[in-house]
Amino acid sequence: MTSNAVALWLFMSALLWAPTAHTQKTLSAAEAKNHVGEHATVCGKVVRTRYAPRSKGQPTFLDLDEPYPNEIFTVLIWGENRAKFGTPESQYRDADVCVTGQITSYRGTPEIVASDPSQIVLRK
Repeated sequence: MTSNAVALWLFMSALLWAPTAHTQKTLSAAEAKNHVGEHATVCGKVVRTRYAPRSKGQPTFLDLDEPYPNEIFTVLIWGENRAKFGTPESQYRDADVCVTGQITSYRGTPEIVASDPSQIVLRK
């Protein structure tokens, strides 16, 4: 193969693989439990918010679709990142949102830790 042919082959391969390399899974809050360990976007309605300033780490919790104690998915914002979000317990209350990040599980409930506001998008 000539160097031009190799370059063309590499370019065409990149075009074919680029769309799949950046494909993002979009899941409902209920589906997230089956995708722990994956990087994905989870969408749902914020039905409960709670800021716990006296708890270790000063967490803010946003429960999607089902409220605590029966929550099915939680967005967690640690106190060290809270200022970036303003007042997330007010800003996102009753909003339809999509949050992107690594899905983990805490005591059987899937969650995404949001450290940057760009991870949470309001749905229209």
